Amino acid sequence: MIIRFLFFLLATCSAWAQPASESYVLRHGDRLQVSVWKEEALNREVRILPDGSISFPLVGRIVVVGDSTSEVEGKIRERLKSYIPEAVVSVVILATEGNAVYVLGKVLKPGPVALTSADTTVLQVLSQVGGLDRFANADAIVVLRKSSPDARQQTLRVRYSALLKGEALESNVVMRPGDTVMVP
Repeated sequence: MIIRFLFFLLATCSAWAQPASESYVLRHGDRLQVSVWKEEALNREVRILPDGSISFPLVGRIVVVGDSTSEVEGKIRERLKSYIPEAVVSVVILATEGNAVYVLGKVLKPGPVALTSADTTVLQVLSQVGGLDRFANADAIVVLRKSSPDARQQTLRVRYSALLKGEALESNVVMRPGDTVMVP
């Protein structure tokens, strides 16, 4: 029993010690609850727009994509200073809808798949859409990835049949938001 408690304590402490750079960064489509303490008129739900911004009363438009919630709190607090000098701002993520990949082609349930962890692989995504249908070309699956708006698109080959045999593990790509899995 004591060993379990110590293991739990160590796991918890290591989670607290994570550097701030590893916190979730906001993406297009994410939904947020923004609140200002003791200011009911300044409590609202907002969605991050395609241009990466949100609009908030007294603050106007702020670009928040790529920021953490604490960075957004600081931006809003700074812009509210002339109206509410000691504003206490809280930003809570309601939904990470911008954290999705897309699966097209010969799978049982094509469409968007929400990434629930930072290390979700292509095999895990394919299992979430029900797997391949019987007419799919398992050895021609690719992941299309664009690392930034101005970058060229990458094509990453997935060796599905080899992966099922425990081989070609490097082709089990860790998915990133915005990736597209194409199953011909």
